[in-house]
Amino acid sequence: MIRNLRALLLCGLCWPVWALAQTNAAPLQAIPNLDLQRYVGRWYEIARYPNRFQRRCVANTSAEYTANADGTVRVLNSCQTASGELIKAEGLARRVGAADSATLEVRFAPAWLSFIPAVWGDYWVIDLDSEYQLAAVSEPGRDYLWILSRTPTVAPERYAGLLERLKQFGLDPARLVLTAQN
Repeated sequence: MIRNLRALLLCGLCWPVWALAQTNAAPLQAIPNLDLQRYVGRWYEIARYPNRFQRRCVANTSAEYTANADGTVRVLNSCQTASGELIKAEGLARRVGAADSATLEVRFAPAWLSFIPAVWGDYWVIDLDSEYQLAAVSEPGRDYLWILSRTPTVAPERYAGLLERLKQFGLDPARLVLTAQN
């Protein structure tokens, strides 16, 4: 019994080290700076890691970002369900760090809950082309990933190049699910 308990404890202590070693990746970094005025506007979801809050979304997923006077960003996400219903979620994003930081936090909970840290989720722009036309967004745990484009489709060679860069960041492109844009 004690041997089993000792083995269980040792396993529990080693698990985080083993899991980190399996990624062989340095901590995820956001791009060095983000011009928020160029970033706002409409973005189409090209692909994403599956996640619980988009489980009903099957097509036409997009995000509209609008700059607010106080430096925050209004977020309006929308998508189409299998039944054809259009669903929307409105949120707010704020920068973390410097005025040109590409590290943001976003919340979709009501404003009166914004004092609770858990309602804010990381939104890190980790890859962005110089024309602000193709972006990858993730977070430190690499559990979420979105590929966004200003247009509903992306040239295959640009998409393939982005996937190669994502591999270098320790992200798994095989987990991506393509988003239908009609």
